[in-house]
Order: sequence, then structure tokens, then C-alpha cells
Amino acid sequence: MSIRKRLTLILLSMMVLTCFLALVKGYQKSMHHGESLLDDELKIVAGVLIEQPLALSTDAVQVSNNSAQLLYQIWQNNNLLSGSSSLTNNQISFSEGFQTANVAGQRMRVFVMSKNTRKVIVAEPMAKRFELAEAVILSAMLPMLWAVPLLAIFISFFVKYALAPLTRLSKQLASRQANDFTPINWQVTDEEIKPVINRLNDLFKRVETAYLRERFFASDAAHELRTPLSSLKINVHNLANKQSNLQDHQELQAMSQGINRLSNIVEQMLILGRTQPEQWQRQFSEQSLLTITQQVVSEQYDKIDEKNQTISLEGDDFVINGDEFTLTTLIANLLSNAIKYTPNNGQIIIKLVSSNNGFSWQIDDSGAGMTEEQKERIFNRFYRVGGDQHPSGEQGAGLGMAIVQHIIAIYGASIHLANSHLGGLTVKVTFTGVKSD
Repeated sequence: MSIRKRLTLILLSMMVLTCFLALVKGYQKSMHHGESLLDDELKIVAGVLIEQPLALSTDAVQVSNNSAQLLYQIWQNNNLLSGSSSLTNNQISFSEGFQTANVAGQRMRVFVMSKNTRKVIVAEPMAKRFELAEAVILSAMLPMLWAVPLLAIFISFFVKYALAPLTRLSKQLASRQANDFTPINWQVTDEEIKPVINRLNDLFKRVETAYLRERFFASDAAHELRTPLSSLKINVHNLANKQSNLQDHQELQAMSQGINRLSNIVEQMLILGRTQPEQWQRQFSEQSLLTITQQVVSEQYDKIDEKNQTISLEGDDFVINGDEFTLTTLIANLLSNAIKYTPNNGQIIIKLVSSNNGFSWQIDDSGAGMTEEQKERIFNRFYRVGGDQHPSGEQGAGLGMAIVQHIIAIYGASIHLANSHLGGLTVKVTFTGVKSD
């Protein structure tokens, strides 16, 4: 839930709760104040009635007011002089003063006044008092209740206005490129936003330093290693040609394999340093995945033939807006892994598949496959399945799949690893926004 919605709901909840408490308190106060006023009114009515010049007669005066809001009786020397018709036949014995009792079938507030030989009983229904209190409280609170929706609109508007700097900051951060570490440079008067911007600018500065250090260290080191490695290759080759001793020749061959492995690591590090999304997306053009796949297969066919593996390419071509180098590197790394970990006389199948989500490049092999734990770690730099003790005995740097993941990010594609029907591993790369040929 957004801060705006949360603040609006909190403020509205507090307002409704406050109105409810005010309603309860107002009802109680209104009832207490209303009772005092109505009690005073009963006193006044009783005072007026007790002074009435009524003479004692055989028949008492009966007033028909069964539905009236006020009932009374006037007694003198225990003789009824006058009273409401619903009370004339009842000899009501109450002590002097106020009391609440059931009279004439309803709950009433009764006041008794005595003067000399005359006694006045005045009764008023309690329902009248409740109706009066409800009318007073509703007349006072209804305008406030009607104002709640209007206040909700005002609160939402002003909360949105107050949070506008945060919204602006969010939009600016969302529009930034991944490698844009320039400080946020705009003035704000809100004391709560200033420290946030200052902390973000400090963070940008630290991240930029770490980013540049990581990005350039590996590529610079790899670049510097190229020249001595090339020199070592030449010297080992020359020594191997001069050696006649078989033992010395085997040692030089082992040295040559180590240099080749180190050279492969250097090349992979250089490629890894170059696979930055913003660098490649500027030079995208239409590329045929079928053509690039055929080219990569032909370049690595000697390795396939050496292990007597069979490889097939299935599906229709599709064109992607991309870069030839990155796509070649992506396919080459995935094919190289399949060749490495597929045993002699094994099988490799490459498919170009059309699906609802886009188009997919898929490779299956008949190797040993991978566990779920290995699938989760395979994209970590320098991680190799089984390390150097893998049954295949193949050498590697553990950077191939990390490079694959970088290239996947460049294209906004997705990669999925699963168990293959051939017994090994299925790697499926799905591209969106491509067109079939």
C-alpha cells in the first residue's frame, strides 16, 4: 500500500473514531442537560397546577390526553380534583420530589409537589426525553458526518501534495540508467526530503567508486596478462620443438595446457568486462539466430567430431534486434558447455522454438545433468559444476555462465534450466520482441 493511501486511511479512521466518540459523549451530555431542563419544566408545571383554583366536587375533572406528552393529577385531602383520563382512576402514591416509575403502561419521570393540603403529581414519558436528546445530537452531528466524504477528498489531495517531492524523486530514480551515478541536483524546502537526497548522493558516489573499481580492475588485469601469456606460449612451443626427451616433452605439454587454460580465463574476463547493457544496445541491428547458430556450430565442430558426438539443429529461423558479438558469445558458451559435459558418442540438439511468450533458443544434451543446488549456483562467477574434479575432466574458468547471464540482461531475455529428455540438461533462452523470418 502506498504512503498516500496509508496516511489517508489513518487520518480518515482517526476522524471517524473522533466523530463517534464525540457522538457518544454528546449524547450523554445532551441527555444529562435535557433531563435537567425537563425536570425544571416539570417543577414549573407542577407549580402552576398546584395554584389552580379548583373546588372539591363530586366528580373530578377528567382531561382526555392519553397520547399527550404530559400527564398529571391534582389531589386535595386525598380527593382527586383533576387529572389526565389515563390516571384518574389510579391512586398514585409517590413521595415528594423526582422519581422514575412505570405509570400508565410506560416508563415515566414523575414529580410530586405538596403545598398545604394540596398535592400535584406530574409525569412525563422517558421516551420523550430520549427523542429530544437524539434530535439534538443528530442535528449537531449530521453536518459533521456529511462532511466526512468531503474531508476525505481534501485529505487525499493535500497528502498527495505533501508527498509530491517523494513522487518526483521516485520518478527521477526510475528514469536513471544503471550506470548513471550523477548526484541528484534539485532544491527542496522540505526538511524530511533533504537528508534523503543527501544520503542518496553519498550512496551514488560510493557505488560509482566500487562499480568502476570492479569493472576496470578485471579487464585491465586481463589485458595486461595477454602479452606475457602470448610470450609464454611462443617460448613453450619453441622448447617443445627442440626437446627430444619424451619426459621433458610431456612436462612442456602440461605447461602448455596450463597456459592455454590461463589464456582462456583472461579472454573470458575481458568478455565479461565488455558485456554492459548500455554499451551494446546502442549498436543493435537485425540478427538471424539460425545463421549465428550455424556459424558457432561450424567453429566448434572439431571438438564435436573429436568426441564423436552427434548434433542436430531444428526449427525455423527468427530475427532479433541485437548485436552479433554478444549473440555469438551467448550461443558459443552454451554450446561449449554442452560439448564439454556430454560424453563421447553423446547427443546434442539445438532447437529454435516459437511460443506464446516469444521465441526461444534451446539446447539439450545427453550429459550427466545438474542438481537443483547446482542450477541455483551455476551463474555465480568462477563456479564450476564439480570443480576441477568433474567426471568429464574438462578444464574451465567458471565464467561462461556468468557471461551468459550478463548477455541475457542486455536483451531483457530469460533463461531456464531443466532436465533434458536426453538425460542431461536443457537450457532455454526466451527472447521477447523478436520477429520470425
